[in-house]
Amino acid sequence: MHVLLTPFRRVYRAIVWLANSPRTLILSYAILIVVCAVLYHFVEDSSSFGDALWWAIVTASTVGYGDISPESGLGRVLAGLLISIMVLLVIPLITAHFASKLIVDADAFRHEEQEELKNNLRRVRILLEALAEREGITSPDSAVPPAAPEDR
Repeated sequence: MHVLLTPFRRVYRAIVWLANSPRTLILSYAILIVVCAVLYHFVEDSSSFGDALWWAIVTASTVGYGDISPESGLGRVLAGLLISIMVLLVIPLITAHFASKLIVDADAFRHEEQEELKNNLRRVRILLEALAEREGITSPDSAVPPAAPEDR
């Protein structure tokens, strides 16, 4: 099972890499359009590359004017793949990228601050466990909450 996860992790990392850079995202979109146009041009024996490019743009945008549409089974599979990739991958990545830029938490802690907080919490826990042990409230490293005063 671990062997099967490695390709998925690679794909996931590639998607994250694409999503984190507007340049690579736009470049990927342009490459997808051109590759699909070239494939459509040969699969459908289209009259011109310009028509194939127009088909790819219209199909990718999911507008689908219908002025140019695939007639072969392979052309329809290509159209289905292009639409699916756009709707399930490219458009959500673009949306997520812009949303992440719009949503900025000015109150978010920096990494150093987070590390300091974690260290302080560790020290507080050690002190509380020592105090609890001294008072007989609970045992060290126990996840059990202390007993209520009337239960002691």
